[in-house]
Amino acid sequence: MGCFFSKRRKQAKEPLPSAETGAGDATAASGPEKQPQYSWDQRAKIDPKDYMFSGLKDETVGRLPGTVAGQQFVIQDCENCAIYIFDHSATITIDDCIGCQIFLGPVKGSVFFRDCKDCKCIVACQQFRTRDCRKMEVFLCCATQPIIESSTGMKFGCFQYYYPELALQLKDAGLSIFNNTWSNIHDFTPVPGENNWSLLSEDAQIQDCVPLPASEELKAVRISTDANRSIIPITRGRRQKRSEESCLAVFFAGDYTTANARKLIDEMTGKGFWLVQTKEVSMKADDALRVFQQRASEFTPLLEKGPVVALEFSGDGSVAACQDIVGNVFSGAKIFVSEDKTSASREVESFYNFADMQMGM
Repeated sequence: MGCFFSKRRKQAKEPLPSAETGAGDATAASGPEKQPQYSWDQRAKIDPKDYMFSGLKDETVGRLPGTVAGQQFVIQDCENCAIYIFDHSATITIDDCIGCQIFLGPVKGSVFFRDCKDCKCIVACQQFRTRDCRKMEVFLCCATQPIIESSTGMKFGCFQYYYPELALQLKDAGLSIFNNTWSNIHDFTPVPGENNWSLLSEDAQIQDCVPLPASEELKAVRISTDANRSIIPITRGRRQKRSEESCLAVFFAGDYTTANARKLIDEMTGKGFWLVQTKEVSMKADDALRVFQQRASEFTPLLEKGPVVALEFSGDGSVAACQDIVGNVFSGAKIFVSEDKTSASREVESFYNFADMQMGM
């Protein structure tokens, strides 16, 4: 059937001979048949070499904002190099690199390190995986559970970085600043009696891991490693809590959800409380009933507007402090805050159990 229709389409394009001329004259008069032009023929051709660093040694290289624009990127066979990708990309693979310092801007898909050792990295991505890697330090933002395989001496910390274009790049890569499972590592190949990974100390300095670029071209990016300016909130993750008291605060979708959540983080951490974890996820009425219980009817209608942003704070007196800040700073706004220490513990567990299942689907 395919051949039949192809023949009919070809015949329809050929000019019919007139009574005065033969078929040959008609063809000559019409001139050579023009080839059809398609939109994909007019696209700029992508040269993979423009999105690759390969075989470099003792060099500082990088890409400025706007120069990768969502393409795939490859880094391979580099030694003692400082590598900076200040743009968003589709996926990035890093193979056979030794002693490198690497910054990777937002990655829509996966970042995959293979056969690398003694590397220090700052990474924001949807998926993170290593295989056959040794002695790496990674300041990470990862939307899903990070996975290590056949890797040892891996250390992880929370992503901490700022430059003006980063927020929009995260949005272009489809990454939420509130979904970061940096400390929830899954070891695909555990060894009994050994621990292949650990968390970096709380006082680890990100600029000691990956220093600011020294080249004149890359200095044009206005970078800050100040924790207070980090685009992605800095969380304690799975580090041991210093207090048995936690508090859950939930912001509902609206024009100022992100700004309000950041404001509460600044207020609470400024008072000495710890931000344990954050999450942005959609909720349904059944989810609200499980988390908010008696107060569910108050908040269920707000769920139709979009995803919620949840924050867990820790510290003695965190519930009272959070209630006070929400009442004074966000007066009139619909924000869920734990009412007491006992209910807060249950609410935190219920919300993040639900959120983890939702993110894993």
